[in-house]
Amino acid sequence: MRLATMRDGTADGRLVVVAPDGGAYAPAPVGTLQQALEQWDQVSAQLAAITDFPEALDQAQLAAPLPRAWQWLDGSAFASHGALMDKVLGVEPLKTERPLMYQGVSDRFYGPHDDVRFPDEDLGIDFEGEFGVIVDAVPMGTTAEEAFKHIKLVVQINDWSLRKLAGPEMKTGFGWVQAKPHCSMAPFAVTPDELGEAWKNGRVCLNLLVDWNGKRFGAANGEPMGHGFHELVAHAARTRDLVAGTVIGSGTVSNENFREIGSSCIAERRGIEIVDEGAPRTDFMRFGDSVRMEAVTPTGASPFGIIEQKVIKA
Repeated sequence: MRLATMRDGTADGRLVVVAPDGGAYAPAPVGTLQQALEQWDQVSAQLAAITDFPEALDQAQLAAPLPRAWQWLDGSAFASHGALMDKVLGVEPLKTERPLMYQGVSDRFYGPHDDVRFPDEDLGIDFEGEFGVIVDAVPMGTTAEEAFKHIKLVVQINDWSLRKLAGPEMKTGFGWVQAKPHCSMAPFAVTPDELGEAWKNGRVCLNLLVDWNGKRFGAANGEPMGHGFHELVAHAARTRDLVAGTVIGSGTVSNENFREIGSSCIAERRGIEIVDEGAPRTDFMRFGDSVRMEAVTPTGASPFGIIEQKVIKA
């Protein structure tokens, strides 16, 4: 099942069910995705039962599947990315078996084709291709095995970052605020079964194709996550209940062979250049630049649809 949110002039939009080919939709029996998540056991069967899609779908008119959320928690679950960044920054790797996670801003998620506004192009504007999950209500103390049943939807995310602000904020010992503006979501949120064999061990085992200004920048696969999404959910719920609609991200999708397949963010490319050549050659994004992200199956299908956005001055 694929779900999307049509813009209707309200903050949360109108929930629709999308045809398998992504070209048409039908109205959902509840108004918003947040409402559906809060009563998933009652409405999911109704959503799945819809097989007639009478309305043509223009993906450019869609908001994010969940235009705003009660909570956004982002992990850093790809070891190859973390190890490279530690080496570049000259810091000792953190010796822990626990997932890394921070809490970001969630009052708005950009739609897949929204222009993204920034105050200054010299702040180190960077995209970050990720996968994410959306859960129903998760009780405190839920185990990783129990967490699987709470993962209701899988999404694709662009976690925008301002790299020149990240270092100073990290050194304060508190969390990111200025360095982590609003994220974007691809048009479709899908149930895990929609991914078939690509949903395995709590991981999205698909290539995430990233193009910057029309040129391929990366094609990393989501399978090598050090912690699966079920483990990230359990980590987040260790000392708190998670409200229905909590979004949890994987962190930048990264593979060990990033020199061959490319990267999902500019910071990683610059890190490779620093290690290999002594200095970065790749600049960050400038106003007018565009980024395109699409997760694809081996047959070329696009379960989440496409994020395609331009950076503009606020």
